[in-house]
Amino acid sequence: MKKSLCIAGDHIEDIPSFYAEINRVLMQNEDWQIGHSLDALNDLLYGNFGEIKQDEPVQLIWQNSSKSEACLGLAATQAYYADKLAHPAIYNVRLIREKLTALETGHSPTFFEMVIEIINEHKNIELIKC
Repeated sequence: MKKSLCIAGDHIEDIPSFYAEINRVLMQNEDWQIGHSLDALNDLLYGNFGEIKQDEPVQLIWQNSSKSEACLGLAATQAYYADKLAHPAIYNVRLIREKLTALETGHSPTFFEMVIEIINEHKNIELIKC
């Protein structure tokens, strides 16, 4: 039987609230939280910590995913990249500018789409958007 975990899309307004919801759902029994990083999300989904235990089958139900998609869409992704551009000592500015240009011309995924891609890479996780 698959473990069932539920993301409440109504709790998501922006990228910080997305991570708050992910921590609420997937880190509920840990005494620490993942940071605001897609790499950290990916690591979490591998299941060596948090609610997913290694390769166990999981049904991840994303309620009101259409609201999350809108909140994590173009504007949120532009802000995500703008924040990275404000920290040139940490991030590859040329690469971030390329990603931002590709996003704005419809050739790069939004933050929501990046999250969905990451989830879909984990074959033990069945994502149900509703």
